[in-house]
Amino acid sequence: MSSLAAPSRSRVPLVLVAVVTVLAAMGARVLRAQPSPKVARAQRVSRAPRIDGRLDDAIWSTVSPVSDLVQRQPREGAEPTERTEVYIAYDDEAIYIGARLHRQRPEEISRTFTRRDGFGNAERLNIIFDTQQDRRTAVGFGISAAGVRSDFRHTQDDDMRGRESQFDPVWNASAVVDSGGWTAEMRIPLSQLRFPPDAQQRWGFQIDRWMPDKNETVQWAMIRPRETGFISRFGTLEGIAEVRNTRPVEFVPYVAGDATRTATAAAGNPLARPYASRVGLDTKLAVGKYLTLDATVNPDFGQVEADPAEVNLTGFETFFDERRPFFVEGSEMVRGNGAQYFYPRRIGAPPRGAASGDFVDRPRASTILGATKLTGRLPSRLSIGGIAAVTAAEDARVYHVDSSITRTVAIEPRTTFGVLRLQQDVGNQASTIGAGFTTVQRHFGGVESLSSLLARESYFGGLDWRLRFQQGKYAISGFVAGSHIAGDTAAIRRVQTANAHLLQRPDRRRALYDPTRRSLSGYSMQLRADKDAGRWVLWGAEVKAESPGFEVNDLGRLQSTDDIEYNADLQIRQTIPGRYLQNWRLGFETRGAWNFEGAHQLNTWTQNSSVTFRNFWNVNVRSTIQLAAIDDALTRGGPYMGTPREFRQELRVNNNFGAKTGWRLNAGWEHDEFGAARYNAGGQLTLRPTPRLTVSAEPTYQTGADPRQYVTTIAGGTATYGKRYVFAFIDRTTISTKLRANVGFSPNLTLEGYAEPFVASGTYRRFGELTAPRSSALREYGTEGTTIVRDSAGVRTVTDNGSRFTIGNRDFHVLSFRSNLVMRWEWTPGSTLFVVWQQNRRSDLIFGDPARTSELLRTTRAAGDNFLSVKFTYWLPVRFGR
Repeated sequence: MSSLAAPSRSRVPLVLVAVVTVLAAMGARVLRAQPSPKVARAQRVSRAPRIDGRLDDAIWSTVSPVSDLVQRQPREGAEPTERTEVYIAYDDEAIYIGARLHRQRPEEISRTFTRRDGFGNAERLNIIFDTQQDRRTAVGFGISAAGVRSDFRHTQDDDMRGRESQFDPVWNASAVVDSGGWTAEMRIPLSQLRFPPDAQQRWGFQIDRWMPDKNETVQWAMIRPRETGFISRFGTLEGIAEVRNTRPVEFVPYVAGDATRTATAAAGNPLARPYASRVGLDTKLAVGKYLTLDATVNPDFGQVEADPAEVNLTGFETFFDERRPFFVEGSEMVRGNGAQYFYPRRIGAPPRGAASGDFVDRPRASTILGATKLTGRLPSRLSIGGIAAVTAAEDARVYHVDSSITRTVAIEPRTTFGVLRLQQDVGNQASTIGAGFTTVQRHFGGVESLSSLLARESYFGGLDWRLRFQQGKYAISGFVAGSHIAGDTAAIRRVQTANAHLLQRPDRRRALYDPTRRSLSGYSMQLRADKDAGRWVLWGAEVKAESPGFEVNDLGRLQSTDDIEYNADLQIRQTIPGRYLQNWRLGFETRGAWNFEGAHQLNTWTQNSSVTFRNFWNVNVRSTIQLAAIDDALTRGGPYMGTPREFRQELRVNNNFGAKTGWRLNAGWEHDEFGAARYNAGGQLTLRPTPRLTVSAEPTYQTGADPRQYVTTIAGGTATYGKRYVFAFIDRTTISTKLRANVGFSPNLTLEGYAEPFVASGTYRRFGELTAPRSSALREYGTEGTTIVRDSAGVRTVTDNGSRFTIGNRDFHVLSFRSNLVMRWEWTPGSTLFVVWQQNRRSDLIFGDPARTSELLRTTRAAGDNFLSVKFTYWLPVRFGR
């Protein structure tokens, strides 16, 4: 596999491999991690309790409670202000948890209703099991005082990193508030857990209770804030014996119907299809004793929240979060710690081929015919995660009025995707060495327009590691990876000239662009060292490189290549509460980057300070100086261009997360050496007028000028390789407000609403062209013998020494309103009814009058589409034998 990196750098991967080998040998000899010495016991019962949250079943009087919890915050290691008693029982079918959570003033218990897995401010209890006692992976089950369930899976030895909330086992729980506080009961089927086939089970175990009105967290095995590690510090649960891990095959079929109303539909459109219906199936089954296979046929994601609105004037793609349940659940076991080789939104993405006609009907997304996912962890401490998916070939229907003919145009080929992730624990410190592989295969069926647009095949392979010392206090991590794509010359040319690569740049010292190339290969690597724990000082340092030919965007996410980056940070902190402060942190960071030709592209210095007061209000101040540098992408394939020196200042203030009324205020400003300034302000207000209703608003306001906004490239420049690289000042204003409302009718029936009115404007002025490579200066039109004239349509005509060219009107004024309303009813465990209404309104105008706050209401009157969907799922477990 050839590489586009400079030959002098070809030995770097071998050096990193050697370093990893040495460090792995060191990792096997470090001190053994020490879990908590605490031990709890579960008791077998002959009769299952009724799960109503009341603890009135006789079995609870026969079980000894676990009650020796301690404060984690606000007073580390102190006795809790309220007593907690947790009872643990089991039989051949399930684990049963009973809990009495005492409160001296029950009226102060926060009981906010959210949908399942919601993170409101309700008081809650979490029970976490490390069923394989590997001290790195665990599953948690939570219940709030309002009876709302939450469940999560940990794939790393960390409380939040690697925590997957989309893990949705089928279990039930209930909670009741009474005069003594509140009580809770859980029933967790053994079929939903993964544990070894030992006669006597020993599991890692943790109890965690959060009381938001007191800002108090109590734990059974207390983990100090200044310590790293999480699951490795759990206590032990004993007493579970002679149970079998029998897992049923779970089928979840669905039926759904849609209705779409398009406000901009033209009269007489013969392609209009306002109604649709579909069926599909999700399946979950055991593969051996330790692996789980999830499969889906024709999956439906109609209940997923819409992406936020944006106006992207950069040359780079915007990456949005994945929200589709099939791809979110288990994603931590598929993604690695190295290159971002898996971005699941590539699967089922909108078709990319072109189609034109008087009327065009094109699908909004590629149809996922089927997908499978394999996840699990073997007794050898090898974790496995894999996904395979197939999307259909997509056609657009095109109608021509003059001929009354409807024809189909291929706009996306049938494509298969594959991802495999293997990760092996090494040593006794939860250190890991992993490998990731991906493949994409497209089947064009002889359609030349698609084979010239997209690569035929794509491959990625990489190794990564995270070696921990002193139970995670120190870590050395990194990766080495390679990529290869192949296809028709036109498709590979598109990749070479894309903004992520720009191999055609005219001022490259070594020619890399080859229009006859049928494949492209490259590599990426990283090495990082961290100190993640300790009372006072933390630090980290990293070096990363991506060769010019590295490419993973067929299934991964990558903005730019040809980079050698570094960053280093130092943090001084205090985690032990004082008289006035709960904690504080003072941080310093520097970042920089060169390309493979040695051009210094980034040089920033940042100071970041954070203070948390005893009432848990937080203040964060961040200051950044960015020094002048060289950018190889601003001209979109042209020569290097200088970037100005900038200074940025940011401030954020927020109150306690658990408060009944939550708020956040943030502001920032930046100024550069060209005299341009930019300002932003925003915040968030969350109101909980009743336990069943939560409403929030998140307004943002941004305004200012960008002195070097790329406009276009025109032939004719003399000092810049025969082309004019045209830039302008742009005055931009963006105003938006994200609105959310949640109504909880019961723990299993919720109504959620989301709306985002969005207004953005941009006015271009002071057009000019780059004077010379590596310069940041512009030759402004209207000076130095040039003229520029703007007509009534906003088109500008420029004359320069006899040459004449035009620049189209680039001003914009966008109104957007995106919203959805989702009713979710889990009418029986694992079975759900969704009713979804989505609305997408947008208006694009070519004038640049500054956006105004008053226009947010006008966004609801813009033309748009309405979409109504009803989806019914049914959970059907089938058990084969015992």
